[in-house]
Amino acid sequence: MHRFKLSLRFPKSISSSYRAIHDKTQFDNAGPVASVLKSRAVVRFRGPDTVKFLQGLLTNDVRRFGEAVGEKTSTLPTPNLPTASEAPMYAALLTPQGRFLYDFFLYAPPRPDTKLDKTGSGPGPDPDEALELFADVDASVLDELLSTLKKYRLRSKVDIENMAEELYCWQRFGGNLSEKSSSVEEPEAASVGWGAGVDPAGMSASHGGPLGWQWFKDPRLDCLGFRGIFPSNTTPPLVEADKETDEQNYFLWRIENGVAEGSTEIPKGEAIPLEYNLVGLNAISFDKGCYVGQELVARTHHRGVIRKRLLPLRFVKESGEEAEQKVAPGSEVIDSVSEKKVGTITTQLGCRGLGVLRLDEAFKGSNTLKIQGQKDMKVESLRPHWWPAEWLQEPQHQSAAV
Repeated sequence: MHRFKLSLRFPKSISSSYRAIHDKTQFDNAGPVASVLKSRAVVRFRGPDTVKFLQGLLTNDVRRFGEAVGEKTSTLPTPNLPTASEAPMYAALLTPQGRFLYDFFLYAPPRPDTKLDKTGSGPGPDPDEALELFADVDASVLDELLSTLKKYRLRSKVDIENMAEELYCWQRFGGNLSEKSSSVEEPEAASVGWGAGVDPAGMSASHGGPLGWQWFKDPRLDCLGFRGIFPSNTTPPLVEADKETDEQNYFLWRIENGVAEGSTEIPKGEAIPLEYNLVGLNAISFDKGCYVGQELVARTHHRGVIRKRLLPLRFVKESGEEAEQKVAPGSEVIDSVSEKKVGTITTQLGCRGLGVLRLDEAFKGSNTLKIQGQKDMKVESLRPHWWPAEWLQEPQHQSAAV
């Protein structure tokens, strides 16, 4: 099992497994790393009906993007950025039957009236310019997603544009970052944007530059670090050359924290959002009113408990040795004593994985979970530290059918 050599550059390709990325002392000393997320792509929504259109589709309350800036995510003025920016939002688009289709990270760029004009002395001249939002989405289903959105658009005055060539998605994670991810404790990450003061290639605010991008706390969980979208021809601020690492390492980081992402890890057309913990990941509003698939989600949330949930898993042999690349997604997890099915593996990388398991079986402590057809392959289920305590109490009560 390889480890990062901290005296050397971080590898662009994955040469380490779970233990390498989570060797806490060494990784903390190395500091946070960043990955460009090639599995994600950027879509732009622009037009007077942007908020109304997305509000009727997505699981979260998009209306705040049409209001005055609320939470301050930038506390220090930087070139091409206002002193306060709207925090991003995580949301999902569901089928009419309430099954997961696509996930979205929504960003609102700085508005024209919050940036300086060409003289550098006041707001820009177009405060009434049509609202635009950017969405970080799963690149593997981009064409299908765009087709779906345009089908729903009908007569709404909103343009939907593929920006995958112009903008890249990035994640900054690991090290001490997950433990001090607030803008107060790490103000440089919350306040530094893409501009002349940081990137010499940036356009200065005095010239009314049209772009201003920054790192934001991941809207799902603090432990996931910071997320952002940046021009494809530049490296984001705070990303040192020797701290850029392959996206697979971010994949491992997410798996260990029990977080799935995208329409492959959250099976499209099949996954029940509450079983994949989208409520705990701040993706669902129960106060916003109607959206596609809302009825089933609301009924499940208000009438019952969730008997199965997505969990981080570790695969080990009977000897206790970690089992690398021995378990495939789709494999069934069974109780070796009762021979009953406990759940299904959804994602695998190395000796780590994610699976949707029955909670009453996953945490009963008998160490009897195995892979169907692989009797020498044990499965260890882990409880993510961010889980609310009540999630583990749910199996003690009668649950509603979902």
